[in-house]
Amino acid sequence: MRLRVDRVKQLMHGVRIDREQLAQAIDRPEKAVRNWLAGRDHPRCKASDIRGMARALNVALPEIARFTSMVRFHRGGTQKARLVADMVRGKAVDEALNTLAFSGKRAATNVYKALQAAIADAEVNDADITRLVICDSFVDEGPQIKRFRPKDRGRAHPIIKQTSHITIAVETLTEVEELPAFSADEPVATVVDAAPKTGSKADDSSAGGEGDAS
Repeated sequence: MRLRVDRVKQLMHGVRIDREQLAQAIDRPEKAVRNWLAGRDHPRCKASDIRGMARALNVALPEIARFTSMVRFHRGGTQKARLVADMVRGKAVDEALNTLAFSGKRAATNVYKALQAAIADAEVNDADITRLVICDSFVDEGPQIKRFRPKDRGRAHPIIKQTSHITIAVETLTEVEELPAFSADEPVATVVDAAPKTGSKADDSSAGGEGDAS
């Protein structure tokens, strides 16, 4: 479980609560809250801290939490696994599960497992499964498994097997206020140029009238 910093800042602005009051509510130093809001996870933001923030902000836990799962030591290279991770990023969990279930790539199996674990963690914390989206999915390099193949004349050819760590994070989709629709019946204000027009018919007629009077 991780903290959604942008959502916490929004709620703090809405309920008029500052860092000091939030730190007192969760019984943590103000410096820790300042680091968390700046994106630094030091000291580590625990699940109990996120629950305390949710109570202080008077919101449900899934509104400010991000549920993360990791599959470590995937037997495959990072470049191939990142193709699958990029494929599901930003999708709803139902759509992502269907995409991974019918994918023929080897890394899709472990990405599917990581996604299921993240969904289960969100479900335990009373999150609405229908509103979950994959907010983050990335692949890091793991250790290399080194082997060798014996060759002739006492030589050996190296064999390096790549591993990687797959991380999937899901969060609850926040509701966005709808903007007022534009109505075609409403009058549209037009900008009128106040500068006098040169060379118009009115100027010509006035000039002609002055000539006749003279």
